[in-house]
Amino acid sequence: MTISIWTEKYRPSNFAEVRGQKEIVEKVKAFVTTTSMPHLLFSGPAGVGKTTLSLVIAKQLFGENWRQNTLELNASDERGIDVIRVKVKDFARTKAIGDVPFKLIYLDESDALTKEAQQALRRTMENYTKTCRFILSCNYSSKIIDPIQSRCAVFRFKPLSEEEINFVIEKVATEENLTVSDDAKKALYEICEGDCRRLENVMQSCAVIKTDLDVELVYSMASVAKPKEVKEIMNIAAKGDFLTARKKLLDLMLEYGLSGTDIIKQMQRGLWDLELEDCKKVQLVDKCGEVEFRMVEGSDEYLQLESFLAYIVLTGSK
Repeated sequence: MTISIWTEKYRPSNFAEVRGQKEIVEKVKAFVTTTSMPHLLFSGPAGVGKTTLSLVIAKQLFGENWRQNTLELNASDERGIDVIRVKVKDFARTKAIGDVPFKLIYLDESDALTKEAQQALRRTMENYTKTCRFILSCNYSSKIIDPIQSRCAVFRFKPLSEEEINFVIEKVATEENLTVSDDAKKALYEICEGDCRRLENVMQSCAVIKTDLDVELVYSMASVAKPKEVKEIMNIAAKGDFLTARKKLLDLMLEYGLSGTDIIKQMQRGLWDLELEDCKKVQLVDKCGEVEFRMVEGSDEYLQLESFLAYIVLTGSK
């Protein structure tokens, strides 16, 4: 997971600055204000504020002593049972510095913990309730065992809306003296899909090239094909010209350095703009899912993309 310099630079330090998760922030703020906080489980897609809100909680609870009272672990790096038995237990059994009666342990990507480690964590959460609170962060709460979920207040994060993404773009552009066109803003939102971390990474990459961000620069730095180019390839295939569509697809993949899974996801998003009947679009979506599954399972990407184009030709000709 790439963390850009800007991601750390623009990370909020209080609840008012956290964007896009208003309801969750209000509830968590009430916990912090009363210092009566249960264990927390944050689940949701990447780059929507789970880690940020956890660090804000630590800073608001402990003030200047937040680093001494907070243990931050990435469970995808340290996912074994020994981490829970040694690191977590050693930290949890000691008393907090300051007025708050408990310490804070933040486990990022906790859905990567092994089942054995999760069982050990379950006992640790029980035994050290008086001296420690846990914040678990994950992409998929279904991968966390039920006994841990039942011990936590579960909060589900959502991707940031276009309005919130535009707010972040404006803030970063103002601070870094960047000019971002309206088309570039729309492109940034389409690329990041509500992921604020990816947004800041792409903007930082673009700013290295030039301070005037336009659509061409945004798509090239994000290594994403323009939606109109993908749509054009599918429209050509729908009209029956398979060879031209195949050549354009290969040129597009080489130009942007796209993988098969990258291009099939863009195709899936652009299917609904094709000049076909709705029932045919539904058939293409079904085929799109099948092709993506075969790629993930290890099938040849270009062969699968050719088969998808061939299916579009057959569907368009019916």
